[in-house]
Amino acid sequence: MTVYTFTEARQKFASILDQARKEGEVIIKRKDGTSFVIKPIPKNESPLDVEGVDLSLTRDQIVEAIRETRER
Repeated sequence: MTVYTFTEARQKFASILDQARKEGEVIIKRKDGTSFVIKPIPKNESPLDVEGVDLSLTRDQIVEAIRETRER
C-alpha cells in the first residue's frame, strides 16, 4: 500500500486514482497526521450480463434452429 502526502496527492490525483484501482487502496496523509484511504468502489454488475447480438432472426427461425439441433 502506497502512502502520499496531501501535496503529492493534489499534484498527482489522476495517477493516484489509477494506482488505487490497480492496488486496491492508497493512503494520503496530511501534515497534522490525519490519514485518508482512497479505494475504488466495486461495481455491482454480474459477469453474466452481456450485451445482446442482433442477428435479425425471426422467432420462427430461432425455433427451427433449436428443433434442428435437438434432432441431431
